[in-house]
Amino acid sequence: MSLMEQLNRKALGLGVPLSVHLDVTYRCNERCEHCYLEHDGKNELTTAEIRGFLLQFSEAGAFFLTISGGEPLLRRDFFEIIEFARELKFNVKLKTNAVLVRENDARRLREAGVEQVQVSVYSHKPEIHDAITKLPGSLSRTLEGVRLMRAAGLKVTLANVLMRSNAGDYAGVQALAAETGSQYTLDPTITPMLNGDSSILGMRLPAQGLRAVFRDARLVGNVDDFCAPPAPIDDEIREGIPCSAGHTSCYVSPWADVYPCVQFPLPCGNLRQQSFSEIWAASAQLLEVRSIRAKHLATCLSCSHLGTCTRCPGLAFMEGNMRGPSSADCEKSFLRTGVATAGMLAGSAVSPHSSSHPALVQIQL
Repeated sequence: MSLMEQLNRKALGLGVPLSVHLDVTYRCNERCEHCYLEHDGKNELTTAEIRGFLLQFSEAGAFFLTISGGEPLLRRDFFEIIEFARELKFNVKLKTNAVLVRENDARRLREAGVEQVQVSVYSHKPEIHDAITKLPGSLSRTLEGVRLMRAAGLKVTLANVLMRSNAGDYAGVQALAAETGSQYTLDPTITPMLNGDSSILGMRLPAQGLRAVFRDARLVGNVDDFCAPPAPIDDEIREGIPCSAGHTSCYVSPWADVYPCVQFPLPCGNLRQQSFSEIWAASAQLLEVRSIRAKHLATCLSCSHLGTCTRCPGLAFMEGNMRGPSSADCEKSFLRTGVATAGMLAGSAVSPHSSSHPALVQIQL
């Protein structure tokens, strides 16, 4: 068992929120066509509120902190937030488009001790990347920021969201990662907007595109292993939790709302009304999420993919039932292995022959 697995298991046993994802703003200098956020900056958290909440996260036992947005560098107090988080000994990961990063910014991030920076890059072709972000020149400016951060000694990961408009460009982005000395992650995840609008799901990668990704050894390693049929299910799997969301991790919005995850928009409380510890320990919604084990997933329990499916309870929730299957993950499991899922057989998931399934997968490379 790895150190991280041990840490997560201990946090789960102690009821500790090991990881917190904090969006400090929804404002952004890009308008990515697939974004699930509304870019409203009204009533967002003040500097004093954020400092107070970081203290609360720390006192509750949180260690990993993701700072994101929107574009977090749009906040004038951005470095004050980062530096205070590091004073509290958080392991800080930053998500940014890097458009605003200059040499001095890269240096300050490194001096503050930011552990990792994740930067979204959609294509190696400016005409495609910039069309997705709707910001002319954004690819050039993003890559400049990446190179400045790498020169400063920061660990950088290029995150490549894959969809219809850039389906053929992942090899080019992977090459950019190698060229800049960055890590690479591919993520064909298009989710409904947090306000429930599902119109952006039309941008999802078609089934044949995701099937090709699953059989690309440059992305998945050993294809035979990655696409192998599901393994037998045992009692440990049946008793397991479906996801860490709400168990050892949570998401906090720029309006102080607490959710199990950024992809699980179940309101669990607001930090302007209750303390973080009160919400974490006693929120009825979080307690319900924590009560669910794999054996409580009526449809999924009968599925041969139960132990290997990356079912997202947040996507299932947005489809109407947090205990139900996620059609995105049902079809992903089918496309990866060729074995139909229980959700498909029960008719609660989309057809495996759909040309535009809701793809959800993350492949770390």
